[in-house]
Amino acid sequence: MVKRRVRFTFPPELIKEPIIYKLGQQFEVVTNIRRADINGDKGWVVLELEGEGEDIERGIAWVTAKGVRVDSVSGDVVEG
Repeated sequence: MVKRRVRFTFPPELIKEPIIYKLGQQFEVVTNIRRADINGDKGWVVLELEGEGEDIERGIAWVTAKGVRVDSVSGDVVEG
């Protein structure tokens, strides 16, 4: 099992989509939300993803393909 912290930044058209839920279901990744801020025109969330390394990587690739920006987080600092 691997843990990885990331920040997702959602474009306005994806804010209401259940992307985090689908990430967990489709890729068998545990998604623990640490911080979030969502409003009408944009949103972001800091997540701790837990699962097999390959599953996390496939899930992140899927999220990126949907149009979500993904940045690495170390501790409470966003990189990127």
